[in-house]
Amino acid sequence: MSERFIEQKDGYNVAVVGATGAVGATMLEILAERDFPIAELTPVASSRSAGSAITFKGKEYIVQDLATFDPSGVDIALFSAGGSTSKEHAPRFAAAGCYVVDNSSAWRMDEEIALVVPEVNPEALEMARDNKIIANPNCSTIQMVVALNPLHDAVPIERVVVSTYQAVSGAGGKAMEELAKQTGQLLNAQSVDVNVFPARIAFNVIPHIDVFMDDGYTKEERKMMDETCKIMGADIAVTATTARVPVFYGHSESVNITFGGPMNAETARSVLADADGVCVVDDPSGEDYPMPSEAAGTDPVWVGRIRDDGSYPNSLHLWIVADNVRKGAALNAVQIAEILIR
Repeated sequence: MSERFIEQKDGYNVAVVGATGAVGATMLEILAERDFPIAELTPVASSRSAGSAITFKGKEYIVQDLATFDPSGVDIALFSAGGSTSKEHAPRFAAAGCYVVDNSSAWRMDEEIALVVPEVNPEALEMARDNKIIANPNCSTIQMVVALNPLHDAVPIERVVVSTYQAVSGAGGKAMEELAKQTGQLLNAQSVDVNVFPARIAFNVIPHIDVFMDDGYTKEERKMMDETCKIMGADIAVTATTARVPVFYGHSESVNITFGGPMNAETARSVLADADGVCVVDDPSGEDYPMPSEAAGTDPVWVGRIRDDGSYPNSLHLWIVADNVRKGAALNAVQIAEILIR
């Protein structure tokens, strides 16, 4: 980066928009954990939550109403409030001189907006100097590109085939409540209530996330395909199948990669062991591999089951797991904010 984004000072004025939601609450938690230098914190949410209180570092804060909140003087706003809300309010915050890090899909594929994963393409933040809006990628995309990028730097990647096994927390609090409720209903031989998902999620797998498009892919699959190329700045052929599984936290991905030159599992394991943000857990003899139950509540992208694909030259398999609410959303946003004040 050629120069500072925000003038250096002892503390920064930070707003968390959507502070009462699961991702917003995790953003606050991570800001505290990483001791982000905050001069003034403002939790912001919709009128439904305005007036309620949240606690940050032992101090109580009253949630402000987004519709009437004046962003003047705010240095950084972390948004997790949905696409339509972001489309309406992010430009208003940016016009007041505030950098907006947005967690929705509203801005991701806008050619003028930076789509950033700090371990992969921090240089893309230069795009935000004028418009001041930065997009946080899709949760499943983030964890995949953190693992792909160091391999791509070693040997260019030509093609990626990914299948995801995504936790219900990716669909919000009501989705988690539905999994818990349905599990209880089934264990007690009761009929199951289905409201959030298109089918029963408890003891089931649903190969359908977001709406279907004309080509048969879902919007979630299209996000992974398009965002990967934008973030990595490469013309990589990506195809995806995304599925929802009865897990509360932690997305898992089975990824098959074809390279443009020689690459094998041993080399990949070594490259990933040295990669920023990656933790390799790969010991088949000890039945040691990443699982969402262990990744939940942690920050790294966990990679295991690294093995050569004998069916095709210069290809290998990875198993990638991460906490979708932390690295897949809140942590990535805070890491971007840390670059903005660096």
